[in-house]
Amino acid sequence: MAVQSEGTPCWADAMFTDLEGAKRFYGDVLGWTFGQSSSEYGNYTQAYADGKAVAAIVPPMPGQESTSQWCLYFASPDAAATAAKVEENGGEVLMEPMRVGDFGTMAIAREPSGAVFGIWQGDAHEGFEAVAEPGAYCWSELYTREPEKADAFLSAVFPYRMKDMADEHVDFRLFDLGADPVLGRMRMGEEFPPEVPSYVNVYFTVDDCDAAVARATERGAVLRFGPMTSPFGRFAALTDPQGASFSVIDVTTTEGGMPDFKDA
Repeated sequence: MAVQSEGTPCWADAMFTDLEGAKRFYGDVLGWTFGQSSSEYGNYTQAYADGKAVAAIVPPMPGQESTSQWCLYFASPDAAATAAKVEENGGEVLMEPMRVGDFGTMAIAREPSGAVFGIWQGDAHEGFEAVAEPGAYCWSELYTREPEKADAFLSAVFPYRMKDMADEHVDFRLFDLGADPVLGRMRMGEEFPPEVPSYVNVYFTVDDCDAAVARATERGAVLRFGPMTSPFGRFAALTDPQGASFSVIDVTTTEGGMPDFKDA
């Protein structure tokens, strides 16, 4: 694989107190299979879709037990330099850059409006081996009540070009690398309970959105939104049985024309 461009979403993982329960849930809902847990790296366990690495799950370290959540990693040619830019632009580095064997270097950070994300300087492990295929990562959006803070931060830390949806009723922004949109940002409205912090919502690809939702809810997930058909695909937002939010999308089922965007 080619090295990912700086700012490209390149990996996703989540901590689960019940690792075996997470395997069963995502194996049933997304069709994932799992590699051997690596005790050398805290039982980090890679997930595969059709034999390609698409995500990972890991148990929390002692004392770090909390609500599960998916963490999206952005590619960086120099994790230490990106971490420095995080702090220079009002963010917080929660875990300093750390070498992970010959796989690469990781860091965990929080942007000024509160969403947590990862930084990944790939080496032997460059990131997703498949994107926008069934079971694989497809898209992500930052949900925040303070979009001005998030927008200024993201565009300062990564080489993004920004575009706004040309609809005065929707506060939605795209972040592009070259001609390719790689991340969305949505203002959180009153439909989000006040206790829900800013977060990055990760979308995984499925063949059939409704069937995936049915499998998920039958296994204890909570349906938060949808299914809804859009110009981008038919999608739904869910919370898994351990509290991690994610979305599923069938990109082959679309409805309506693509919205217009204007340079921000």
